[in-house]
Amino acid sequence: MAHNRPVFDFGIPGYQPTWLHARPDIETAHGARLAALVGRTLTRVWLVWDLDEDEWFADCPVLLDFAGEQVEVNHQKFDDLSITWNSVSPGGPVAWPASDDFRLAWRAEPLPGLAALPGRRLREVALLEWRGATGDLANGSLALGFAFADTDLVVYNGLDENALTVGPPDPRYRRHPLRRANRPLAPVPPGGAADLGRNRPLEGPFPTKI
Repeated sequence: MAHNRPVFDFGIPGYQPTWLHARPDIETAHGARLAALVGRTLTRVWLVWDLDEDEWFADCPVLLDFAGEQVEVNHQKFDDLSITWNSVSPGGPVAWPASDDFRLAWRAEPLPGLAALPGRRLREVALLEWRGATGDLANGSLALGFAFADTDLVVYNGLDENALTVGPPDPRYRRHPLRRANRPLAPVPPGGAADLGRNRPLEGPFPTKI
């Protein structure tokens, strides 16, 4: 269920995240709409960019535009996941409420691993549940996996911020497809996924960085 707490908008006009963490709640709230993205073409991946540090500001949501249907994905803490729809304009400002020092702006595909994704048609959406070794603090955390014909994009929890992997998901994920897949997702070969997360403080879910 949603957490009862004041809504922090991340300095993004119109953004009202709703935090969920249980897979059944996420499937009930968003499963059908996520599945309806299958067959659409990814047109843009928007990230908030720190202009002074020249790096991804991973606390803000990841926007995936599928030909006019925009899904907005955000992670915080260990297991909070927010999915919202069509509420954020990447042409608008980002003014981080906790500091006047950050100069932030939306950028389309600012990381090398993302540049080749627009134009690909979505084949499957799945909730990915991390199942690492006993005692792994990330166990049970949920990511969103977007499968295309020849690659995958995973948006996961990078310890209280977002992280991205381009390439086959780590085989320690348990897949919960939101639509029947045309093919199973392949395990990650050594060096086969580009991990775009900034931090790797836990054992998982953090594929090998290349």
